[in-house]
Amino acid sequence: MIPTHELLSRIRWDAAFATSRFVIGYWDRVASRVRHADLREISRDADNPTLFDLLDEEGVAHSIPFHRVREVWRDGKLIRQRHPPGDIPA
Repeated sequence: MIPTHELLSRIRWDAAFATSRFVIGYWDRVASRVRHADLREISRDADNPTLFDLLDEEGVAHSIPFHRVREVWRDGKLIRQRHPPGDIPA
């Protein structure tokens, strides 16, 4: 499976691949669930390449580590899913 950072780099640099609509699902530790965000709404953290920045529904900025990305959707189709350690699907 391609690592998250490599997939996101491909989306960023491969113009043909990037014409699709991408949504990421990241683990929200406070809500204990996966939240989804359009990739166009996130930005990379210039000071720390292991993080991305996102504004929540109330306009509060959050820095989220890439290791919390659990899903990547392309045009409504799930193309990558990562399960948290210890949570192996049956």
